[in-house]
Amino acid sequence: MIDTHTHLYAEEFDEDRKESIQRALDKGITEFYLPAIDSESHEKMLQLETEYPGQIFSMMGLHPCYVKPESWEKELEIVKNYLDQRHFPAIGEIGIDLYWDKTTLDIQVKAFEQQIDWAIEKDLPIVIHTRESFDETFEVLEKKKHPKLRGIFHCFSGNLEQAKHAIDLNFILGIGGVVTFKNGKIDQFLQEIPLDKIVLETDSPYLAPVPHRGKRNESSYLDLVAGKLVNIYGKDFSEIDRITTENAKNIFK
Repeated sequence: MIDTHTHLYAEEFDEDRKESIQRALDKGITEFYLPAIDSESHEKMLQLETEYPGQIFSMMGLHPCYVKPESWEKELEIVKNYLDQRHFPAIGEIGIDLYWDKTTLDIQVKAFEQQIDWAIEKDLPIVIHTRESFDETFEVLEKKKHPKLRGIFHCFSGNLEQAKHAIDLNFILGIGGVVTFKNGKIDQFLQEIPLDKIVLETDSPYLAPVPHRGKRNESSYLDLVAGKLVNIYGKDFSEIDRITTENAKNIFK
């Protein structure tokens, strides 16, 4: 299995990071993709990639919650410098978040558009963070439509119509712990989405699946997400594993 979205460098793992990664490796998780947040965490993220070559891979990007009036342009310069220096498997996580702060929408959109331009220029997928902002996110993606524009709607929690819209725009859905929640709702229509349009993720340390809901999440819980997909799709675990792993490899090349 591949955890396509995990913040292993987060301070929540400072006490047992190695053990947490080992638990995931023991469960058969072979690759971990780390989304960037902002410049304060780049060093820890890239260090972790160095310690686990061929297993941990860093993305690069500016998270929408960290698009601040006083610093976003400088942060984007740092992202661009990294993208010009070396290869990353994706630009992310980027997007629009209107849950925490609606006042920064205009600069969130600018930062999102700029990073999409770089992704197209460098032929890289993007990993999208969208929270209470599907309409605004789709508006940007429609405006930027391009044959090279592709990627993952991370932590997808929209409805069936939004899922189909994302897929029509050449994106696939990142499915994590939310699919195990009673009020998560996506389990009610997910079987209508082809399995080749789905990748697995944890978003650890956040959004732990049931029965760990409310506690720290970790990559070793990815099997609980896959297990829920077994029920939804009526396929055996190895088939869910094989297809979603193939999808992740195709996205991240």
